[in-house]
Amino acid sequence: MNSRPHISGRSARRQGMAEQIVRQGSASVTELAESFGVSVMTVHRDLDELERQGMVRKVRGGATAQASNVWESNIAYRLKAHSAEKDAIARAVTKLIEPGSSVMLDDSTTALAVARQLGDLAPLTVVTNFLEAIRLLAGHPEIRLIALGGEYHATHDSFLGLGCVDAVEAVSTDVVVVSTSAISEMYAFHQEQEIVLVKRAMLEAGARRILAVDGSKLARVALHRVAPLDDFDVIVVDANAPAELLQRLRDHHAHVQVAQM
Repeated sequence: MNSRPHISGRSARRQGMAEQIVRQGSASVTELAESFGVSVMTVHRDLDELERQGMVRKVRGGATAQASNVWESNIAYRLKAHSAEKDAIARAVTKLIEPGSSVMLDDSTTALAVARQLGDLAPLTVVTNFLEAIRLLAGHPEIRLIALGGEYHATHDSFLGLGCVDAVEAVSTDVVVVSTSAISEMYAFHQEQEIVLVKRAMLEAGARRILAVDGSKLARVALHRVAPLDDFDVIVVDANAPAELLQRLRDHHAHVQVAQM
């Protein structure tokens, strides 16, 4: 028996599959075939198209929205994941930002959580390449917003590439807030080189550098090194992070702050 009504129309079915995979984190081909009342071959074709669009990543026997050491999660999945931890981190980060200063935010969902709280610190100048943050802050009367251009990437809902790097290098801000998909005891990592290049440029543009990462990113690596952790002035991690991993991070770095939930 199907777990949900049959959805007619290929586009609607594929959208439904993507939403189910994002909601659950992953799904098997068999599960999707039963849920949508289609054949296994149809599911494979749908997943091929969803992967081409950057919505999901095909794995053996199914698909996932979760990150690996070579693939970043889709923005739709990241917006839902660890939201309470990101909000706690954002509250801690905003305490490090002075009203009237300039702040650069990367295209991470953790930085977006920071953007949601910047209204209380206005007036501010905010610089970002994240379209969702641009939409969020565009109407605020006391925030001077500078949007970083470049090539738009739907998977991240942000602007990247050489155009974005050039735009970053043309400005200098009091604070830069970035997140990465993985950190070891010594380095911050990300899976995609275009994003790494933008993050590195942002770190060069900020007088004070804040790394904001939830506990799921600790003791992990990804394909590309972004920067040594010693390059950051502050590392903010949530209190839900495993205590052993937090302690290992603190053993190597004195500038770690733990955001209380």
